Formats: sequence, C-alpha cells, structure tokens
Amino acid sequence: MPGKGKHRRPKNNRLTRGFAFAGTGGAALALPLIGATGAQAAPATAATAATATAKAAAASVHSVAPGETLSKIAEKYSLKGGWKKLYEDNKAAIGANPSLIRPGTKLTLNGDGRAAAPAARADRSTRTTLYTNNLDGWIKQSLAIMKEKGIPGTYQGLHKNIMRESSGNPLAINNWDINAQNGIPSKGLLQVIDPTFRAYHVAGTALDPYDPVANITAAANYAAARYGSIDNVNGPY
Repeated sequence: MPGKGKHRRPKNNRLTRGFAFAGTGGAALALPLIGATGAQAAPATAATAATATAKAAAASVHSVAPGETLSKIAEKYSLKGGWKKLYEDNKAAIGANPSLIRPGTKLTLNGDGRAAAPAARADRSTRTTLYTNNLDGWIKQSLAIMKEKGIPGTYQGLHKNIMRESSGNPLAINNWDINAQNGIPSKGLLQVIDPTFRAYHVAGTALDPYDPVANITAAANYAAARYGSIDNVNGPY
C-alpha cells in the first residue's frame, strides 16, 4: 500500500503437558515371591519405569515458544545435524520457510520425521488448538489471541486488509515508498514498519515482524488504537 503517513505515529500474547504411562505387563508376575519386602518393590519399580518413559516421551517433542528459532532449539537439545535436520524432520509442520516457526508448533526431536503418538491429557482444559500453517490458520490464530487480549477485529476485516497490503505473502516488503526511503520499510502480511511493530507488539507472539501471527496481531492492535478496529481500515493506514 502507499506509504505516505503510514504508521508514523505509534501511540505509545503452550505447552501441553502430556503423560505417558508404561505398564509392567507380565513382568511383575515374574518376580520371585520373596516375602513382603520383595512384594513392595514391584510398585516402586513400575513407577520408576513409568517416570522414565514419560520423560523420554516429553523429550521427543518440543513446543515452540515465542522468539525461538530452529537454531536455538537444535542447540538446546544438541541435535545431530543441527537446525537443518530439525527442519527436514518437521517440514510438514513448519512449512516452506524455516525462518517462520509459529509459537505452539510441535516439533519432533526423535530424528526420523515421525510425529510422536498423542499423549493422554489429565486436564481437557490444557488442550492446544492446532492451526493450519497458511493464511486461514494465521488469521484464526491471531483472532484467538486478539480475543484474549481484548483487541477488536473480524476475520473479514483482517483478510481484506491482508490481501490489499501483501496478497497474503508473509515475507512481503515495500522497498519503494517513503517509509523505505527513510530506512524503515513496511513488512509482512499487513505491511507494518518496525517502530510500529515494536510499539504495538502483542505479548506471547514472536518478536519477528515477518512472523504471520505476530504481524497480524500487532497491526490489529495498532489499528484498534488509531481507528477503533482493523475492520474500519479500508485503505492506507
């Protein structure tokens, strides 16, 4: 969109716990009957095995936190093959751009590209909503965050502005308007300049203006402050 006057006056967001249970099966029946002491040892052994299994299962999946990158995650777990191998194993979940990993994305760390089996949840309230890694999913995830933070806006309002500003390309950048000439080009789905992104960044989203969800929510937050809602924006803003 034309850059004149846009974003010039900034006014100065899951980790699901899984439990894996390992049964001892027939192993307990094979223990020798050596009296009360031996009989009491079986439950402790089962509990230890279950704990070890749970830890192993938890370590095989990582939930992306805001601000994390594939490099940081690979370094954290000392993954063989580094971020490139991590990306290859999780390309279906991440998408075509390894630089765009959304908070909440589940990455497998077992190195074979297979998703870990769903873990049983002790509390249904901790369930994580999974969003598709495309424009529809980004908008829906942004709307969920906006609702939680009290930021107004609708799917239609976000979509129409995104399509006008970037045609749905999260890596879009304007290198020709007045903002670009001033060294602060507009970026991302809703073409936000860095100062505006920082001023209206929504806690809990990535600190990357190219991150689709972070870009949408920051722009919606800005539009709400200046225009009442992103729905009221029908042109350059």
